[in-house]
Amino acid sequence: MSMGLDRRSFLGATALLAVPRLVFAQARTERRFIFIIQRGAADGLNTVIPYAEPAYASLRGGLAIAPENALKLDGTFALHPSLVNMREMYAAGHATFFHAVASPYRERSHFDGQNVLETGGSAPYQLKDGWLNRLLGAMPPAGKAAMAFSPSVPVAMRGAVEVSSYAPSALPKANEDLLLRVAQLYADDARLHALWSSALEARGMAGGMSAGEGNRQDPAVLGRMAAGFLARPDGPRIAMIETNGWDTHSGQHARLAAQLKGLDGMLAGLRDGLGAVWAETVVLVATEFGRTVAANGTGGTDHGTGAVAMMAGGAVQGGRIVADWPGLASGNLLEGRDLRPTLTLDSLIVAACAESFNLDPGKLAGVLFPHSPRGKPLQRLLRMKL
Repeated sequence: MSMGLDRRSFLGATALLAVPRLVFAQARTERRFIFIIQRGAADGLNTVIPYAEPAYASLRGGLAIAPENALKLDGTFALHPSLVNMREMYAAGHATFFHAVASPYRERSHFDGQNVLETGGSAPYQLKDGWLNRLLGAMPPAGKAAMAFSPSVPVAMRGAVEVSSYAPSALPKANEDLLLRVAQLYADDARLHALWSSALEARGMAGGMSAGEGNRQDPAVLGRMAAGFLARPDGPRIAMIETNGWDTHSGQHARLAAQLKGLDGMLAGLRDGLGAVWAETVVLVATEFGRTVAANGTGGTDHGTGAVAMMAGGAVQGGRIVADWPGLASGNLLEGRDLRPTLTLDSLIVAACAESFNLDPGKLAGVLFPHSPRGKPLQRLLRMKL
């Protein structure tokens, strides 16, 4: 480290070396709610596969997943073969899949689509804060809202309620002498002393793992680490995990298989790490928009509209596929190219949050998505009540 680097720069520089981020906040409830965002527009049609749809194989061509290789859910839909753990969760009644889902956004920009998804607006940059932060504001707080920190807080968690993030470091484990010296360095700086104390608390919750104790970029390791925070009696109750790499314009077969295997491992890591707390947990997985029904000329798919959302957890009333299926015949496609959405992502998020935390869904919809049209209400997503 350069001797010319001041202590504020040092704190920022160490944070910038972080790997994928976890964001936590504490609330007075035994429920755990985890939002996993798939950045890049995940392909729903090869995640939850409509293998019985006649047009699927013809439009997908070489990208189509053969029915004999897919993990059958019912007579119409199957899971991608990488989703072995999710198939087990579905069979156990701990996973539900929602097909032909979309936010109000109808263009195809990743940045704008993610902004709509995270802020809960009906148009990009209409709102400045995120729906998860507004959810925190609608719940009674317990202790401090911020549990840990990272270089930045995702848009969905930004707003009036204080939230910070924890980024597991890929650096070797610091020895106690170094930690003591940094604490002494920050002792007379109120802001940095508070940040450092918070970081040490988060490090303690993470178990003080070093880079040599597992690849922190491994999604399964990340899932188990998040579970370590969430399972604690004094730990957070709400978390967000960011995943990237879902933009499969080319080479989709191998890339999507790897992405879904990682997501499957992350969810299994959460389940296994949470133990008995899994029964109190809801995990919602969503992406900014879907991909085209037809394959393109480079072994991939382009930006589309309708997508898949997934819900997992011991609290989920699972073993179901929720879909007002629009079909893939040419006359049923949106603009002749996309899966037509028939379920609003906003209504799914409202229903999941309202049931998780025993909040009034009508009032909560006005808080989380004040400008979005109200979709058909969803009920009985979860198996437990307060």
